[in-house]
Amino acid sequence: MTVVNDTVEKATANPDLAQPYAELGLKDDEYQKIKDILGRRPTDAELTVYSVMWSEHCSYKSSKVHLRYFGQTMTEEMASKLLAGIGENAGVVDIGGGDAVTFRVESHNHPSFVEPYQGAATGVGGIVRDIMAMGARPIAVMDQLRFGAIDTDDTKRVLPGVVHGIGGYGNCLGLPNIGGETVFDPAYAGNPLVNALCVGTLKVEDLHLAFASGTGNKVILFGSRTGLDGIGGVSVLGSATFEEGEERKLPAVQVGDPFAEKVLIECCLELYHAGVVVGIQDLGGGGLACATSELAAAGDGGMRVDLDAVPLRAENMSAAEILASESQERMCAVVAPENVDRFMEICAKWDVGAAVIGEVTDERDRLAVYRNGELVLDAPPSTIDEGPVYERPFARPAWLDDVQSAGADGGVEKSDDLRGTWLRMVASPALCSRDFITEQYDRYVRGNTVQAKYANSGVLRINEESRRGVAVSADSSGRYTYLDPNMGTRLALAEAYRNVAVTGARPVAVTNCLNFGSPENPAVMWQFREAVHGLADGALELTIPVSGGNVSFYNQTGETPILPTPVVGVLGVIEDVAEAVPHAIPAAVEEPLTLVLLGETRDEFGGSVWQDISGQGLAGLPPQVDLANEERLAEYLLSAGADAGADAGARAIVAAHDLSEGGLSQAVFEMLLGSDKGAELDLSGVNEDVFTALFSESASRVLIAVTGDRADAAVQRAADAGVPATVIGTTTNDGVIRVAGAGVEAAAGFEIPVSELAGAWAATLPQHFGHATAPNAAV
Repeated sequence: MTVVNDTVEKATANPDLAQPYAELGLKDDEYQKIKDILGRRPTDAELTVYSVMWSEHCSYKSSKVHLRYFGQTMTEEMASKLLAGIGENAGVVDIGGGDAVTFRVESHNHPSFVEPYQGAATGVGGIVRDIMAMGARPIAVMDQLRFGAIDTDDTKRVLPGVVHGIGGYGNCLGLPNIGGETVFDPAYAGNPLVNALCVGTLKVEDLHLAFASGTGNKVILFGSRTGLDGIGGVSVLGSATFEEGEERKLPAVQVGDPFAEKVLIECCLELYHAGVVVGIQDLGGGGLACATSELAAAGDGGMRVDLDAVPLRAENMSAAEILASESQERMCAVVAPENVDRFMEICAKWDVGAAVIGEVTDERDRLAVYRNGELVLDAPPSTIDEGPVYERPFARPAWLDDVQSAGADGGVEKSDDLRGTWLRMVASPALCSRDFITEQYDRYVRGNTVQAKYANSGVLRINEESRRGVAVSADSSGRYTYLDPNMGTRLALAEAYRNVAVTGARPVAVTNCLNFGSPENPAVMWQFREAVHGLADGALELTIPVSGGNVSFYNQTGETPILPTPVVGVLGVIEDVAEAVPHAIPAAVEEPLTLVLLGETRDEFGGSVWQDISGQGLAGLPPQVDLANEERLAEYLLSAGADAGADAGARAIVAAHDLSEGGLSQAVFEMLLGSDKGAELDLSGVNEDVFTALFSESASRVLIAVTGDRADAAVQRAADAGVPATVIGTTTNDGVIRVAGAGVEAAAGFEIPVSELAGAWAATLPQHFGHATAPNAAV
């Protein structure tokens, strides 16, 4: 900033001083509104704080009007399942026995394009601190990644750095990465999506919230020192459209230190255990400006802050720079005066820097900030925290009718080469092995990971005594959502819900990260509104609460938005993780198993993998989902999975795999992978067309493997539960899949070794990224 020592006194005396509000992302009317609130022009520090806090990323100014629908559709029954919900740093769920779990997913998209390693690494660090701020110990992370086409130079630039950043930060923290998705599509070229999810655990009584109350209580900033990195990170990078050359905005990307955060985690947990924290907030997007204004706005008084007390790692920082810095690994706590010494002792024990930078005052709704002994910010924190609310125009795009009608009759041309198609499908960028990515992550550190690699959901043990655990899945399809935003979002919810249920866990809560283009585009706002309504209405139908989420707008390059990508995460609870159902058949199982397909298979290829890889264009309608079917399916899986029958300790379902992208073909392959088994398949009862039976992406379907003596009972129980069930074959011990049946002419019957599919599946990413070496984290 050009004016380093601008004060309230000077702002009052020089009302006409020109200010760079447009460069900070503020519109003319927003700047005028700030002057109306203050009754004068803002100081340099005030202008910076308002610009940061009123940015799209921090204020949700374009999405608030639609996000309210989540509250409008939340019933008392749903709300009762949450200890903390929308509006908090993360949702918190009581899972029983005094245990609670918190989870949240957030975006770090634009920084990850500018500087892939640090952008992704600090995305992990930020979501971990959100979990810490709830009073929880972070126990696992997941990631949802979207890149441009797999064979482009920019994807080859961005992906290795992003993956190394996620792995480098999470591995150093000692947090297992238990799952996620990686998607390649030209729509994300120049605007990758890096969505990070974190799960934490706490005792119910240890819940902490972000508020500043109690006149005289001290405000303590602790963690790393404040520097010049990350200034403008949310107002510049997260709240504007990307243009060519935006990758050069390096100063706006934060720099992370996972070892500092690891120590900060332990320090926070001891502070909580000592009972010396009244309220707490992490410093992420918006830095100290966000933390102080949000704490003050949520409290019962005001706040006075002295920036001279803030530990700095750069010289001559202005008030605006101190407030806007997004230096990582920092937290802000409200502490009673009598507990300050104990607070400082604990910080010193962990070698965590800490400083009293202010106190709670009795001046209701006043935030007063001083620098060099002079008042540089004097504003109502509620006006900083709440920001404007925009009712952006929204309209269903005219082009959607043509897109949907183009695939009205099934949407795709099919192939007679079923064997060749299966190989093409497993080797496609959409379905191929992600080992090149996931092998860079530690999945089993801390020793509580029950399922992760290739699993439907990540499964974690929460309580070692009771063996209670959780399953977490996050899913999305931008292709589906492009074709029908409401249905596409319901499909994401349904898939995540189903992925949790197939492990034997009961779904209990939802989180989300809504990634869209510019809110100034009426078509994008219509997509966003439809997605919100699809998720909220879907959650209501499933009676599962939405515990919180994140909105990321301006995901586009120039005038071209990304595919609308609402990432939906679902958390489930499993009473005994020893009973978790695996996605694949264990190699130790020697007896033939019966394969049963649950659900109906229809001719649904709109937005499918086959439509994509066959070059037929994105058109038609996505699969149609009835969430009542998902609920019935989940109840069946929960009851059948837990039914040991006459044999004590036996599992009724040996393995279960959801059907989604790639359909039955991918589920069969992944269920057999690593088991040394093959299968004899008769698909005549699935669909009269074998291509549809194998590759359709109809929703509400699960493939289960049961012992032969329980097959009839499994089918009967499904019928009793209102779930369609079709026996499609049995496993063999020769490692070959054979497809036959009344629906396949003799010449069309085929066989294919699982090893051949596995070879095609495993080769794709190394072919494209095998040259890539992990970039130096310091670059």
